[in-house]
Amino acid sequence: MSVTEAMEEGEEEQPNLGDEAEEIGNEAKQVEEEYSWPVIRFDVPPHRAYHFCHQFRTPSNPNNFLKGVKWSPDGSCFLTSSEDNTFRVFSLPENGSDHHESACDEDSYAASIVVSEGESIHDHCWYPYMSASDPVTCVFASTTRDHPIHLWDAASGELRCTYRAYDAVDEITTAFSIAFNPAGTKIFAGYNKCLRAFDVHRPGRDFEQYSTIKGNKEGQSGIIAAIAFCPTHTGMLATGSYSRTTAIYREDNMELLYILHGQEGGVTSVQFSKDGNFLYTGGRKDPYILCWDIRNTVNTVYKLYRSTETTNQRIFFDIEPGGRHLGTGGQDGLVHIYDLQTGQWISCFQAASDTINGFSFHPFLPMAASSSGHRRFGIPESNEDLSLGISGNENCASVWSFSYLSS
Repeated sequence: MSVTEAMEEGEEEQPNLGDEAEEIGNEAKQVEEEYSWPVIRFDVPPHRAYHFCHQFRTPSNPNNFLKGVKWSPDGSCFLTSSEDNTFRVFSLPENGSDHHESACDEDSYAASIVVSEGESIHDHCWYPYMSASDPVTCVFASTTRDHPIHLWDAASGELRCTYRAYDAVDEITTAFSIAFNPAGTKIFAGYNKCLRAFDVHRPGRDFEQYSTIKGNKEGQSGIIAAIAFCPTHTGMLATGSYSRTTAIYREDNMELLYILHGQEGGVTSVQFSKDGNFLYTGGRKDPYILCWDIRNTVNTVYKLYRSTETTNQRIFFDIEPGGRHLGTGGQDGLVHIYDLQTGQWISCFQAASDTINGFSFHPFLPMAASSSGHRRFGIPESNEDLSLGISGNENCASVWSFSYLSS
């Protein structure tokens, strides 16, 4: 019996993700109204709370490097992806703020879940209403080369179900980017010149397809490499393409609202501001993150610099929960912090000795996670030389703790 069939047979017994999403969403809104975001002090360098490097390296793959890191929506754990086609889930210890600074030459603790994919990982995302207290919602989606979209159980590491897209000759086609819609009912996936939407509750080959090209020239061409939804539930989503353009659509009917030009490289990261009025885009081999006002898209508002001029890596950036600051890595191993109200550089800190390709703020604590590494082409001369000279501060993941203003 396939995983899909098993899931379909067990649908009556298992809670419905849509009902869970609505209930958890209402609780989250209530908590958010009561919760006061900590005011992070970026003028004080953060200290490394936890560090991980050795478990990413094996004798068969000593040069394995990380490709990204993302906190879970409930903040209980974070997820890393790496070049060895593997996801690792690291649970944040209880009382995560009560810790001691971690050394770079040893791992703070082992991953709680290790999930191996069959091919190179393109993208991954958490279910937006994931909560460790409800096992049904503890899932994340992934897309890999020559494989369908997988939905993984973050608590057990088991495959929940798959979502398969087929091309004109009835062969499985690979998604290059994926994202859950804000309601958590659909998975949107980016392909070459089109988007496909899968109903979360109907795994298999059922999907809705939307072409990003209208006629011969109008629209967004190229591979859709990034997808982001507006967090204020306005029904808008943004897509970034290797054609160096960013498009904004309406989710309900996929009407094309804007096409944004200005990125020097293919757009690989897009993210809305917390109030939904601004959009931030970043590209490969492009040293600037562009800020767009979606109420007036004629010109960019400002540009944020980062050292990514010579890398094809996808460099993730993130906006703090309070919505005031943005953090991004680069090839210089630094994490740069910018004030989003003014576009001015605030501070930076050394997070690793090589490229910082992932940076993610904790959803409510004054913490962040970073991932680093890049492909090295050196070949060890003997079995004893397995490290290729890589130190504990390279090809690693770290959790950072920031100082904050107490109320």
